[in-house]
Amino acid sequence: MLTLFYAPGACSMAAHIVLEESGDKYEARKVDLAGGEQRTEAYLKIHPLGRVPALRLDDGEPLTENTAILPYLGKRYDLWPRHAATEAKALSLIGFFASSVHPAHAHVGRPERYTADPGAFPGIKDMGLKTFHLYLKQIDGMLAGREWFSEHYSVLDPYGFVFYTWGVRRELPMAELKNYTAHKDRMLKRAAVGRVAADEKIKV
Repeated sequence: MLTLFYAPGACSMAAHIVLEESGDKYEARKVDLAGGEQRTEAYLKIHPLGRVPALRLDDGEPLTENTAILPYLGKRYDLWPRHAATEAKALSLIGFFASSVHPAHAHVGRPERYTADPGAFPGIKDMGLKTFHLYLKQIDGMLAGREWFSEHYSVLDPYGFVFYTWGVRRELPMAELKNYTAHKDRMLKRAAVGRVAADEKIKV
């Protein structure tokens, strides 16, 4: 049985939704980030960087990073493109989400990762928020004229949904992003998404 280590509202929500969609039995273990659980010796054995998500596989081995976890789950539960070109596009989008969109948001919430000078925090946060908003606009464009990020619903959609919720959290004008908002609405109509949103207390 798979075990997901997650924190409410974090990027681990993507894997949480995929597992809930699967109908498979899994264990969801909440990591208390505010209490510092991610820095304990026990958790660092699971994820050496002290972050979420982490996925304990059937054989007990841990898998970390959405760039690995989501393709793994997608292939396991038939939520991953089957053709080489569409798979390459899916990997490209996951890479964009993980290496550009997520770090931009991290500049807003974790400026201490990028400088030891507290006086620089406001500038880092401001630029991070502007960049994050720009990326959300790009995502909105990607969804023009389509229901899902790929040809069919896939693990890309829960991952994209995460960043919409972060935009709401940062009080960005998300309603102006019509395509992205329509995608969010489609996601919320899925029973599994509703269950995870309720569990993680997500407001969108």
